[in-house]
Amino acid sequence: MRETLEQELLALQAEAEEALAAARDRAAVEEVRVGYLGRKGKLTQLLARLPEVAVEDRPQLGKLGNAIKQKLLDRIAAALERDKGQALSAELERSRLDVTLPGFGFPAGSVHPVSRTLARMTEIFSGMGFWVEEGPDVENDYNNFEALNIGKDHPARDMQATFFVSEEVVLRTHTSPVQIRAMKRYPPPVRIICPGRVYRCDSDLSHSPMFHQVEGFMVDESISFGDLKGVLMAFIHEFFGPEVGVRFRPSYFPFTEPSAELDIQCVMCKGAGCPVCKKSGWLEILGSGMIHPQVLRNVGYDPEAVTGFAFGLGVERVAMLKHRVESIRSFFENDLRFLKQFA
Repeated sequence: MRETLEQELLALQAEAEEALAAARDRAAVEEVRVGYLGRKGKLTQLLARLPEVAVEDRPQLGKLGNAIKQKLLDRIAAALERDKGQALSAELERSRLDVTLPGFGFPAGSVHPVSRTLARMTEIFSGMGFWVEEGPDVENDYNNFEALNIGKDHPARDMQATFFVSEEVVLRTHTSPVQIRAMKRYPPPVRIICPGRVYRCDSDLSHSPMFHQVEGFMVDESISFGDLKGVLMAFIHEFFGPEVGVRFRPSYFPFTEPSAELDIQCVMCKGAGCPVCKKSGWLEILGSGMIHPQVLRNVGYDPEAVTGFAFGLGVERVAMLKHRVESIRSFFENDLRFLKQFA
């Protein structure tokens, strides 16, 4: 019985080594491993017959079986490593880099249309002698509301849908707080624009919770509403073109008196009337007015000695009209198909 089992073990070893030599890939090697060394493999079943031989012969046959098993494991590991090396060589050959080929070009980016519009607006007002002043996005309630004639119970607070950080701290709803900070810092005469982000709880096709505004103001002796009209008309004609019609309408803002909204002739229909302008031929673009005397007092100016005007306009609103964009969301969705149009 001993000689028979020993012969079968040696014959099985030769058979397994021949099968490994014929294996050409990882799957074939794995098939050999399972077929000979698995739980139901041929070597496993052969070693299970050890109890059938004499007790004194079992150690020698067990030692032979373990040696054959270890030798097959070593051969299998070497075959797998060989297959891995061949696969790597094939991959390197397939992905070989030809350094003589020309390089691939990458498309260049472009300035975002909102940034482009803001830069153009700043350029125009700077050309008229305004300098740029900036302020914090997180503002105290006094600068954002009270110093601008908007008291705690003023109905205008309801118009601005404020993000409150705390009872006395807000995300600024307009860039007008920069006007307050600047007038406290500089004595008249001042001529400043304040570009920046502002925040309101509002979101639809023409409103975004975060958008950009440009606040502008001028304070000096004998500043009149005529100066305001001259500055704004010069801006509109420089930005939209000299042929665009302009009109002022009476309005109300707590921090200006008198107040006016400025409309431009509809850029879509050239004033003929269309759905964009609601058949009126006009589009509202900004609010403006003479700075309220109380606001001047709040910053330490003497309203008997100086006067001033202020205006504010939304950058996205201007960009939408300039580029005929239907939804403000297009500016913030990062759709490359949209942004590539401004490259």
